[in-house]
Amino acid sequence: MPTNSIPIAQAYAGHQFGHFTMLGDGRAVLLGEQISPDGKRLDIQLKGSGRTAYSRGGDGKAALGPMLREYIISEAMYNLDIPTTRSLAVVTTGEKIARQGRPAGAVLTRVASSYIRVGTFQYAAAFGTEDELRMLAEYTIQRHFPHIASESNRFLLLIREVAKKQARLIAKWQLVGFIHGVMNTDNMSISGETIDYGPCAFMDRFNENTVFSFIDRYGRYSYGNQPAIAGWNLERFAETLLPLIEEEKEKASQLIQEEIKAFIKEYKNHWLAGMRAKLGLFDEEAEDQQLIRQLLTIMEKYKADFTNSFRALTINEFKGEKLFTTEEFASWHSKWRARLDKEHQTKEERAKLMQKANPALIPRNHRVEEALKAAEAGNLSLLNRLLEVLKTPYKHQQVEEEYTKLPPPNSPPYRTFCGT
Repeated sequence: MPTNSIPIAQAYAGHQFGHFTMLGDGRAVLLGEQISPDGKRLDIQLKGSGRTAYSRGGDGKAALGPMLREYIISEAMYNLDIPTTRSLAVVTTGEKIARQGRPAGAVLTRVASSYIRVGTFQYAAAFGTEDELRMLAEYTIQRHFPHIASESNRFLLLIREVAKKQARLIAKWQLVGFIHGVMNTDNMSISGETIDYGPCAFMDRFNENTVFSFIDRYGRYSYGNQPAIAGWNLERFAETLLPLIEEEKEKASQLIQEEIKAFIKEYKNHWLAGMRAKLGLFDEEAEDQQLIRQLLTIMEKYKADFTNSFRALTINEFKGEKLFTTEEFASWHSKWRARLDKEHQTKEERAKLMQKANPALIPRNHRVEEALKAAEAGNLSLLNRLLEVLKTPYKHQQVEEEYTKLPPPNSPPYRTFCGT
């Protein structure tokens, strides 16, 4: 434990599947802050270390499998260049915990720019005073957005800055097929990092309605809904700041709605720029959105793998997908080639752009499960190999092909659980 640190469990509230409730760190403990060698301030947190004031009848402990899952996925996200909390270590506790099957207990150590959440502001707004809410907002600005600290409208600008970070983050999720699984407001970080890896997974075959979480029975947090949910969460965040923005509530609400509209536009711009890069397009043309949508439509129609389809375009090898044998794809491919011919960059420049935008490797769900099952039985070799492979997701040459393959056709639908 860091010298002079005072470990705490943080209180927060949040909308879980749309319903507001009081929450808090039920199995997490913040050890303190650390300044990294490059000058960044980080929060160090333990997850699964035992009961806290917010455990709500639970034991506050964690099983080995879910902690290793967070380690794998958070490191994969980091290597995919997606803002994320990071895992430092997973350590077994030597005990069996009270879960189905009595799994081994474990503690995860992880770091983040901070663990301030939308739910942190919801807690302050619902249960604190206006002065306490202001203190939280001022602290957040000083820590994450010091460039707006002296602005008279800094609390409105705080919404704008958070929205910018979230727009970029969610676009990056969508561009690699990542599905968070539990986009509750308490799982949305103010710093714009991916946080709280529970029933998360990566999409194989492209489908806007893809859901992996066992508890998301109505698809609230499906792949296609993630941008809209991010906007909804931002509205809840903005609502907490109403008293600080403008005394006249109606005018404050109008200002907030303008910021939410700006978020939607910002997200679309990030997503469209990312999709252009995935197709090797440097310039902007009015036809691009239709070209992108046509490709996604036929990918969904023929159940094409999201990652491998874009990899095929990147390396110009069209095999392994029914999609590539269809007239629809042939027609689309001709339009794409004609669109590429309008640009002035070289083939080499285009190839570099696509290689940086299209991962050859993602943490395939069946590979993750395979590694976790072996690790829970005491064999870490598959886990270590998977982590090594995921260090270079954009390396298209000499890629380990077995990690690009989908699960066997007869595999049951993939389902994930939060691990609590």
